[in-house]
Amino acid sequence: MAIASSSDIIVLALGVVLAAAYLFRDQLFAASKPKPVPVSSSKASNGGGNPRDFVAKMKEGKKRIVIFYGSQTGTAEEYAIRLAKEAKQKFGLASLVCDPEEYDFENLDQLPEDCCVFFVMATYGEGEPTDNAVTLCQNLSDDSFEFSNGEHKLPGLKYVIFGLGNKTYEHYNLIGRNVDSDLAKMGGIRIGERGEGDDDKSMEEDYLEWKDGMWEEFSRVMSVEEGQGGDSPDFAVTEVSDHPPEKVYLGELSARALTRSKGIHDAKNPYPAPITVARELFAEGSDRNCIHVELNTENSGITYQHGDHVGVWPSNAEVEVERLLCALGLHDKKDAVINIESLDPALAKVPFPVPTTYVTVLRHYIDISAVAGRQILGVLSKFAPTPEAEAFLKNLNTNKEEYNTVVHNGCLKLGEVLQLAASNDLHGVPTPENTTSWKIPFDIIVSSIPRLQPRYYSISSSPKLHPHSIHITCVVLKYESVENHHVKTRWVYGVGSNFLLNLKFAAEGVEAPMIDSADEPAKINYPKYAIEGPRGAYKQETIYKVPIHVRRSTFRLPTNPKSPVIMVGPGTGVAPFRGFVQERVAMARRTIEKNGPEGLADWGSIRLYYGCRSSTADFLYKDEWPTYAEELHGKFMLRCAFSRETFRPDGSKIYVQDLLWEDRETVADAILNGKGYVYICGDARNMSKAVEETLCRVLGEAKGGSAEVEGAAEVKLLKERSRFLTDVWS
Repeated sequence: MAIASSSDIIVLALGVVLAAAYLFRDQLFAASKPKPVPVSSSKASNGGGNPRDFVAKMKEGKKRIVIFYGSQTGTAEEYAIRLAKEAKQKFGLASLVCDPEEYDFENLDQLPEDCCVFFVMATYGEGEPTDNAVTLCQNLSDDSFEFSNGEHKLPGLKYVIFGLGNKTYEHYNLIGRNVDSDLAKMGGIRIGERGEGDDDKSMEEDYLEWKDGMWEEFSRVMSVEEGQGGDSPDFAVTEVSDHPPEKVYLGELSARALTRSKGIHDAKNPYPAPITVARELFAEGSDRNCIHVELNTENSGITYQHGDHVGVWPSNAEVEVERLLCALGLHDKKDAVINIESLDPALAKVPFPVPTTYVTVLRHYIDISAVAGRQILGVLSKFAPTPEAEAFLKNLNTNKEEYNTVVHNGCLKLGEVLQLAASNDLHGVPTPENTTSWKIPFDIIVSSIPRLQPRYYSISSSPKLHPHSIHITCVVLKYESVENHHVKTRWVYGVGSNFLLNLKFAAEGVEAPMIDSADEPAKINYPKYAIEGPRGAYKQETIYKVPIHVRRSTFRLPTNPKSPVIMVGPGTGVAPFRGFVQERVAMARRTIEKNGPEGLADWGSIRLYYGCRSSTADFLYKDEWPTYAEELHGKFMLRCAFSRETFRPDGSKIYVQDLLWEDRETVADAILNGKGYVYICGDARNMSKAVEETLCRVLGEAKGGSAEVEGAAEVKLLKERSRFLTDVWS
């Protein structure tokens, strides 16, 4: 045995001492630690300049209302701002409108007794809070979360709730209801009824019906009288004569886009993606369009996963831009440069970059293509060019039935309502000569019409096969309005899909065909859009580009290919499943290259239930599916329901849910024994519900029970374990 040297012993001893010092560092050095400085209660209460302290901001700004919004697409934020404006107009009360993500809630219990908190909460996805409201909802529901009083209680807190949801989804307005329940449980006092807006019917009408009763109760509880406020503009619009042209926004969404600086491409800086492929998917001669578009993202920094969404930023149709320019008397100075300044930045932020021009605002920044809201018509009536036009708008504003018949069912946009009120012809091309001018201040247009939002589409490709290309599968929205005593039946066009259709025609180098109308065949033109973009940014020689960004999704395949997959996607609901199948094909290629076809032996089956009208007219990607099936060596199965070709014995149509029932034994085995995953994409109003009801029947029977009890319990379990996922729309 070797004898340790004296130097070894010294090193060892030093190591022991240092180890002991580290282990007992708190006790040894406690005296040298600076003691925490106590924060005085006064400093804590005013936030000490803390930008996340909303109570301090309310006190500083003498505001009696704070409004929190949970918003994913901007709609809840718009309603929050509307409530703030109405509180100011009715009672002269100032409000603080807050994104909950930017504030802390420990001092919610410190809200002064004469103040009130509003919650405008959208329900997103499968009954989830919007991204910006996750922490707020967790704080309110978590019994262990303590407010500054040291408890999870809010005794006497006055609050108002307006929820935004869609009745075609299972968890209708769940977040608004949960927030209401949580606040009541903590001792809060709700003012008025809980408002619930249904986007499937009319969010606007639900809001209008709710708000009057709420404000009446608000007036009583808060001891304020109506009439203390007044009509004051939100913005000041001024024309600018000497601004450098290169610094004027002509449709760009940010300074990065204006200067074309390098950076991340997102919702504030979409990427102009070149179109490499644009083709029609429906058979020639069809009266409908469905387009397949492939966008090149190479060197853009944009990445995506199967199941993600791509946001397309459209412009408004040129005919609607011209119509509103004429109706507002701005046609001759449409290119005048304007600056817009908020007169109350805490209440109303300028919703788009400035300086800009009148025509740019109408073309790129606000949603003039939406059906005109009933409330704005009352505001605009006072600017009517004639007493008859004023009476017409007032009647639409106050007579809900007349509004629904003429405007809602007639699908009238604001420019068309102004023309109709002034007895102009809606069917001709709008010009200053045939369109009566209204002297409506432009600031009212900016504050009353919502921001033009991107249109989202499920990406129909996989980055494993197409790493630098995003594919879009889009059915073009075109339908006829309901005729009424003021307006004949007209074609109505969806903004996003017809914008893409315009781009397809341009990419192909062809003119848009004429459309048959009820009165005259082939006499109506498709709407045209400014597809070359601001400063020609969306066109390079003969190549057209689409402004896009990617929105992440949780709609994903299981990572383990051994898990069976059941996908239900009729119509364009098949889009993400094309990406899913491509994802599996890419994985299969790697597996076969390494282990041969036998490497797929233990893979779970991939079943796609697809539906359309016929096998020859609208069968999407008909030629691709056999190739995918061959590459997946029998693991991929496609089941098709052709509603206008195959029928039941009684003559009724066969849909995707009927095929699921036919395959009930296989489907039940894949889910219950194979631990399979179920995915649904498409229509939320009818198809999604019918498929879920069928799955309840399938699983209920397999469990020896009923659809209502055992089947529903199994489906509920699948959802809780994230094995039942939907990507649906109404």
